[in-house]
Amino acid sequence: MICGHGSRSKNAEQEFGLLAKGLKNKFPETPVEYGFLEYSAPNIHMGLDALRENGVEHIIAVPGMLFAATHAKNDIPSVLLTYQKKYPKLKVSYGRELALHPEMISAFETRILESLGLDHVHDGDLYDTMLVVVGRGTSDTYANAEAAKLTRIVTENLGFGWSETVYSGVTFPSVGQGLEIASRLGYQKIVVAPYFLFTGKLIDRIYNYVDRVSATLPNVTFYKAHYLADQDHVINTFVDRIYEAENGELEQNFDLMASFKKRLDLGEVDIHHHHAEFKPITDPEDEETLDSHSHDHDHSHDHDHTHTHDHGHSHGVYKHISHPNGPRTMIDQGVCCCFMSQFPDHVIEEERLIIQAKTGL
Repeated sequence: MICGHGSRSKNAEQEFGLLAKGLKNKFPETPVEYGFLEYSAPNIHMGLDALRENGVEHIIAVPGMLFAATHAKNDIPSVLLTYQKKYPKLKVSYGRELALHPEMISAFETRILESLGLDHVHDGDLYDTMLVVVGRGTSDTYANAEAAKLTRIVTENLGFGWSETVYSGVTFPSVGQGLEIASRLGYQKIVVAPYFLFTGKLIDRIYNYVDRVSATLPNVTFYKAHYLADQDHVINTFVDRIYEAENGELEQNFDLMASFKKRLDLGEVDIHHHHAEFKPITDPEDEETLDSHSHDHDHSHDHDHTHTHDHGHSHGVYKHISHPNGPRTMIDQGVCCCFMSQFPDHVIEEERLIIQAKTGL
């Protein structure tokens, strides 16, 4: 069961249907249905009915969402949990959102390269080009942060000169404001890439913003990347998410159904017909618990950072060491010496030889 948000755009509905068709081709012996939270038909309840009436005893539901914001965390689980209570003999397993699966990153990079008329790049090819990633934008800080993380991954993978993340709604910076700022940075080639699954009014609005800014900057070339749609990379990600849920391989942090049930039992969520709303936390003890959790998370992050530094150092030369805004600028500005002083002499000498070989300095 593929659970979508729904759209007022009929084209978006049709594109979601094509995605479901692609999944049916991957599971020819398994019933596959899809439904939407709002705006579109069929709704999720109707899709669940179709599966149950087909004799299905175990439904694997996967959110057709890029990131885990309110819809994936609360709204879809509320529908599934209500349905499961109505039919207690039915087992419903809930998978995780698409997230930054390697296949999703590949899907996004494919669209970006297509907009440039390329099928691959070499290190340095895009140092004179800027990337602007457009995320959906939500009230969930961490979902917004995932869009920024995606921007960084793609920037390094493809080797853009500079990059920014903007959002089409709810949060900041907005698309219009972000493009205005980006246009002042001096890049004469700017790729605007919406990280969206399907078309809709927001996609039209994003492209209109690009056209509006482009009309005022005749010396800057803007490239509009296509949204993701039903690429094989996207369908492959859904397949992985389905197998994860089926085999119980979800990491604890990503078991959204279990998370929702826990918060429901604590009285933090109200279930409505198709949506759930958070209750504000008013108990000071709850706030202390949240503060304690945040402290533990930060501590874990510090540990991971130390591990990552050691791990990355053993992998040799960073591929963008000659980036015009990268490591060599630290040397040019006399900053690198202060940073390197914390390392043993033999490490400094190794790094100096590597940088000299790569940059000719």
